[in-house]
Amino acid sequence: MEKITTIPHFPPRPASANKGTFGTVLVVGGSRGMAGAAALAGRAALAGGAGLVRLAVPNRILETVAALAPACTTLPLSETPAGRLHPRAAVEVLRAAREATVLAIGPGLGCDSDTVLFVRSLLENLDTPAVVDADALNCLAKIGGLAGLVKRPETMVITPHPGEAGRLLRMTVKEIQADRERAAEQLAAGGVVALLKGQGTIVTDGRRLYVNQTGNPGMATGGAGDVLTGLIAALIAQGLSGFDAAVLGAHVHGAAGDAAARELGQVSLTAEDILRCLPGAISVE
Repeated sequence: MEKITTIPHFPPRPASANKGTFGTVLVVGGSRGMAGAAALAGRAALAGGAGLVRLAVPNRILETVAALAPACTTLPLSETPAGRLHPRAAVEVLRAAREATVLAIGPGLGCDSDTVLFVRSLLENLDTPAVVDADALNCLAKIGGLAGLVKRPETMVITPHPGEAGRLLRMTVKEIQADRERAAEQLAAGGVVALLKGQGTIVTDGRRLYVNQTGNPGMATGGAGDVLTGLIAALIAQGLSGFDAAVLGAHVHGAAGDAAARELGQVSLTAEDILRCLPGAISVE
């Protein structure tokens, strides 16, 4: 395994660019009670440099999400009576994905039986680069993980925390944490770029391995992972490979969290603070 220490750079932004130059991120997520997750991911994708961001969410939360992320466009999706995505929404997302550069799925999605069917149907048929996080990973764990779902391995990034990694690998959190590099390698063996969150976030594609040096315990707060998901998706939209996007995303996300902690302390740090500090963290790269 090649150990990587060099941090990739943000792509250049030519003077002749327009918003189409920097790609379109399609965020799929949200459910009743978890509308903010999709909005955070979308706003982070814009802060990370994506030209356009579209939020695909259950119809009943669309207006709430649109208010939380006014610079993003929205797409209402078919929903169940519980306010989660209906399995037939997979067809609607696949249609929208044809116009996207990258898809980010998982923030606030939920994980009931209908959502599991939705995730499976979507990923089995998806032919667009993807960042898969949060409840999308929990849904995959219920159907046996990534086997058979990855069409183009180099364009799928998964971003589990230790609990989600444990569910995917059928291991305990204690076992994951005891040998984090080995766990990350096992995740990548499914044909993806794996980013295992936590102290010293690990990124590997099975050939290369990077251990992140930024970040602090104050970032262990709801919504922080949604910001990371949107940021990585934005970097892929701008042309970075899945591995480089995950490495740079982890580094900048942690640097933003460090900046927020210096300003506010770790105890009171929130995902909104990380998002607010992203531009400053990016500007020093």
